Amino acid sequence: MPEPVYLDYAATTPVDPRVAARLIQHLTLDGGFGNPSSTTHPYGRTAAQAVEMARAQVATLIQADPREIVWTSGATEANNLALRGVMALSRHPRRHLITAKTEHKAVLDVCRALEQDGCAITYLDPEPDGWIAPERLAAALRPDTALVSLMHVNNETGVIQDIAAVGAITRQHGALLHVDAAQSVGKLPLNLQTLPVDLLSLSAHKLYGPKGVGALYIRQFPVRVRVQPLLYGGGQERGLRAGTLPTHQIAATGEAFRIAGEDMVVEQAQIRKERDRLWRALLKLGGVTLNGHPEQNVAGILNLSFAGITAEALLAATPEIAVSTGSACTSAGHEPSHVLRAMGCDARRMRGAVRFSLGRFTTREEIDVAIAAVSMAVQRLRALSPFQ
Repeated sequence: MPEPVYLDYAATTPVDPRVAARLIQHLTLDGGFGNPSSTTHPYGRTAAQAVEMARAQVATLIQADPREIVWTSGATEANNLALRGVMALSRHPRRHLITAKTEHKAVLDVCRALEQDGCAITYLDPEPDGWIAPERLAAALRPDTALVSLMHVNNETGVIQDIAAVGAITRQHGALLHVDAAQSVGKLPLNLQTLPVDLLSLSAHKLYGPKGVGALYIRQFPVRVRVQPLLYGGGQERGLRAGTLPTHQIAATGEAFRIAGEDMVVEQAQIRKERDRLWRALLKLGGVTLNGHPEQNVAGILNLSFAGITAEALLAATPEIAVSTGSACTSAGHEPSHVLRAMGCDARRMRGAVRFSLGRFTTREEIDVAIAAVSMAVQRLRALSPFQ
């Protein structure tokens, strides 16, 4: 049996061959394998140049200064460094943080740990379509609010938040704004010269780069944002993140971000076209509900609930495609989606939710396979269901 059509790009993306080639260049003796901190010889200097080139490539995509990019092991570490790093330096009376109930676990779990450390956390409720109303955030701000953390694009529903409006509110209040942009970078324009964002988390493996590497943007201009490090050791990354830099992963990340910058407009238009075609075809089945905002959504994510069918049954009946019942980080726990629960979805709708996510290598033919497989499975399962 052939491999199933891959429609789980929101969980992770395959490494682009151009990115893989760049990564391999920095692994072996005849390449730039050196330790970037060993600048007393050509091996180290070559590696350091590759790291700084990649830093500039990441900065270019989000229109930031390269000095504002700090390498991490991924968006999870970047989120931890942003939230814990800011709150550790926010002494009384600034000990309040605001986030949303629909955030990724890499933010929510940090917030719960911060509560144990004495921080006050407010968790905002979304609208039924996943939208976080800026006025709801404004109402939650307090004199002791130090930080607001809201993701740009939700990893389960694809809903896009109005970061510009949120940033204007937080800036006027004097609070910092952290944005998890793992699902939006390279898919939506990000201009940190104009967006009032203070910290931004990035991931390579959501953008056709390798796993295990990411970055945190920390604003330095015109006002310097200060964070307390999580790791101490060799003083790398200006003392903000200790540890030997993985030159190969970093160089590959830079290449992934460079390619995204060049191809984003055309690529996202093509992904949107196929995503909408999939949505229109499945809607004809009837009893199909969109989980998320009908307009404010990223091109590649489509979260649907199929009435009368559980997601597990649908996935078992469609071996031709590889999709997800929610976030890859939480699906192993077999718990209902916290995102859909926060949006007010009932138990049946949550149990029937399937996330289709398309990407760079998704073809029209693959979408045809998905439409046929899901349509046939839904009709068959509904015919067998005692609830029909």
